[in-house]
Amino acid sequence: MFKIYVGNLSFDATESEVEQLFGQHGEVQSVAIVTDRDTGRSRGFGFVEMTDDAQGQAAIDAIDGSELGGRSLKVNKARPRERDQRGGGGGGGGSQRDRW
Repeated sequence: MFKIYVGNLSFDATESEVEQLFGQHGEVQSVAIVTDRDTGRSRGFGFVEMTDDAQGQAAIDAIDGSELGGRSLKVNKARPRERDQRGGGGGGGGSQRDRW
């Protein structure tokens, strides 16, 4: 599976439109436009999974910088999600006096 990041999407872009655009370059396995969990509105980016690496790279080369919905798309191979290095929360509770 070849996962592609698609940025600068119009907030009105649909997964169907993105699938049609990428489908011109090969078989699209899935499309997911990321939405805000509180409002349900698009966050302006998403991911496309294509079944073939060569077709995925061809789609990136062809679509990066092209327009969809009046916006110039930023398209590249998706990077693996990085784990948060800040560490966990924890602790807390008790009064200041209990900490001495």
